[in-house]
Amino acid sequence: MTKANLARLEKVELRDIWESESGSFTPWLAQQENLKLLGDAIGIDLELEAQEKNVGPFRADILCKDVNTSQWVLIENQLEKTDHSHLGQLLTYAAGLEVVTIVWIASKFTDEHRAALNWLNEITDERFNFFGLEVELWRIGKSDVAPKFNTACEPNNWTRAVIEGASKVSNEDLSEKRQLQLEFWIEFRKFLLEQKNPPVRAVKPQPAAWMDFGIGRAGFNLTAIASMYDNEVGSYDSHEIRVEFVLKSEESKAQFNKLAEVKDEIEKAVGNELGWHNPEKARMCKIYICKPTAHP
Repeated sequence: MTKANLARLEKVELRDIWESESGSFTPWLAQQENLKLLGDAIGIDLELEAQEKNVGPFRADILCKDVNTSQWVLIENQLEKTDHSHLGQLLTYAAGLEVVTIVWIASKFTDEHRAALNWLNEITDERFNFFGLEVELWRIGKSDVAPKFNTACEPNNWTRAVIEGASKVSNEDLSEKRQLQLEFWIEFRKFLLEQKNPPVRAVKPQPAAWMDFGIGRAGFNLTAIASMYDNEVGSYDSHEIRVEFVLKSEESKAQFNKLAEVKDEIEKAVGNELGWHNPEKARMCKIYICKPTAHP
């Protein structure tokens, strides 16, 4: 048996790569591929809104939006261990910007600041989420340095993804139609969570006909639709399952046209004819596939 030569992991000091928070770490983190790395660590698809956002006399490090909910996400950075000053700043920024998710990144979380975020997650309702992440840098031998985000604290039950608590809407408050939609998306979310490498991130079920999923790029998303109405035949006698690739940026028309140029190749790769929706007076375009389902 050949003896394997195994290299050792070597931890790299943060200041060896990022000289300052505002001058190097924040610009690095604000790049889309690095926001995706952060988003993967906390389970949120992030889209950059602003760097060094003014909040009164202060400047918040990074302001993002949750692609799936369009809610604000505030990111506050430290290359040292956590301190009282940054805790006060992020609460001030959150209040000034009406943020519902706060991500505090530091080299190390002290016990008192970890306890403070856990307490905030306890006393606030499910609209508000407080994350504490410790950032590290590692290399193997002479390899490139790789970042790693470790969770120090997170909202209650975040990783357990409790399906039953996904929506505060009680079934008694919903019509029969809405109950059926909510039950469908709950089961769909369970299906995604059971997958080893799901194609999209599981999001919170809602009593609605659709569910949106980010794809990690601004201006695009996937929409899954479970409709009581069959558009193909124009009838409620059969239902419809539909998946849409939605283009919604200011360049959506040009992007749609580029995709239309290779329509045959796309449909061949998918294995089905697709619907191509490009309304003249609307910016949003869609490419979709649908499947009718029998009425139960």
